[in-house]
Amino acid sequence: MDESLETQSQTLDQENEIVTEGSAVVHGEPSQDGSVPPNVDTEVQVLDEKVSKQIIKEGHGSKPSKYSTCFLHYRAWTKHTQHKFEDTWQEQQPIELVLGKEKKEMAGLAIGVSSMKSGERALLHIGWELGYGKDGNFSFPNVPPMADLLYEGKARSDMTVEERIGAADRRKMDGNNLFKEDKLEEAMQQYEMAIAYMGDDFMFQLYGKYQDMALAVKNPCHLNMAACLIKLKRYDEAIGHCNIVLTEEEKNPKALFRRGKAKAELGQMDSAREDFRKAQKYAPDDNAIRRELRGIAEQEKAVYQKQKEMYKGMFVGREESGGKGKSRNWSIMLWQWLVSLFSRIFGRHRVKAD
Repeated sequence: MDESLETQSQTLDQENEIVTEGSAVVHGEPSQDGSVPPNVDTEVQVLDEKVSKQIIKEGHGSKPSKYSTCFLHYRAWTKHTQHKFEDTWQEQQPIELVLGKEKKEMAGLAIGVSSMKSGERALLHIGWELGYGKDGNFSFPNVPPMADLLYEGKARSDMTVEERIGAADRRKMDGNNLFKEDKLEEAMQQYEMAIAYMGDDFMFQLYGKYQDMALAVKNPCHLNMAACLIKLKRYDEAIGHCNIVLTEEEKNPKALFRRGKAKAELGQMDSAREDFRKAQKYAPDDNAIRRELRGIAEQEKAVYQKQKEMYKGMFVGREESGGKGKSRNWSIMLWQWLVSLFSRIFGRHRVKAD
């Protein structure tokens, strides 16, 4: 998957438009036949009132902790009819399970997985109360009502590069779907988990096609995080995610475009214009970039016009203020001259009288 939300909509501004947890993976070879549950005669370990386990092969090391991310490859049957309703080995698609955050129908399976050591292979017995419940499930997988379950799987303490990148990509797609529903906070959680799968230590070990595969998932997650943050008016954080992408891909037009939008919202018009112009250089036919540049030009023109009117008003005000001052000065001078005139006339009459 090498496309972000914008690629799906083929425009930068129209988007219909997280995993540092430890990992433990249920994976490995299934039973030899696989059509029916394996025959296991080892001791039954009670893990919960509705969950028990029989070890087929002992494991080693520590058990996964709560909130660990686990990848599950298993075969699953209904216990009484031995109807196989799911086989991830056959489907070539592992199931991702975060212990403590699993779906309701996976509650029993999560209890079993949390008890397994690395390399351990086991048969898990799950009561219907911690499986698909009283009503069962009539879509995929098809599980009848009140069906007790059996799972066969093998635990592993690490993930392959493909599994880690695949898990991140599934998180990204989940985030995209939440974004389309305008569930921005939930979408960001998925993007954050996807990004966390590909931390610095992991990325440092990659080269060649694996590095390209990882970046094709990681960078769109950062870009989509920026899209969410812009909608939430958290512009500084959005700029940070764009900067991460531009560190890897300095010519990425989507990252430049998003960063420009965030800067424009913060009033950093000169820097925003520079980002939009760079984005236009790498995506010259994109209408969204043109609109943003035109918007900045129109906004600056409006600001200039407003300032011009303001300065004009100030100049006229000064002229008016100056004219009134001159009128007042002439009135005072006229009054003083009249007073002086009357004083002189009155003085002369007084002298004659004396």
